[in-house]
Amino acid sequence: MAMEVRRIETESLSEVEPLFEAYQRFYEVEDPDRDRNRRFLERFVGTDDEGWLFGAFEADRILGFTCLHRHKSSLRAADTVLMYDLFVLPDARGKGVGRALIERALEVTRESGAVCLEWSTAPDNATAQRLYDSMPGAEKSTWITYEIGT
Repeated sequence: MAMEVRRIETESLSEVEPLFEAYQRFYEVEDPDRDRNRRFLERFVGTDDEGWLFGAFEADRILGFTCLHRHKSSLRAADTVLMYDLFVLPDARGKGVGRALIERALEVTRESGAVCLEWSTAPDNATAQRLYDSMPGAEKSTWITYEIGT
């Protein structure tokens, strides 16, 4: 598969939006809001202030995306990069798309001077965990994540 991982720019933002919505539906978000999604994704286009948005493309078809957030670790007293989103179209899974996106995320992490790339996934997402477990140097965290809605 001739694939290219590249930064999402304004002109390709509309290509990633349906994948972002599919990602939300995968995690059972009810009624994704397209306008809110666009405003959110625009924060990662044209600037590195908040993070980066990358897509994996085969010719002109987008196969997957990752959204990386600038993050900070108090325990490390250092900057980190949080790979909050990683999604690959179902028909492109198992073909190296997710791995290529993670490898690009790791490059960005190094280039930014951050000390590590972090991510999490749902406990029942066995497919993603197989990929993550196969990444050289990746280790499962012992932390348990909590959240409170507002």
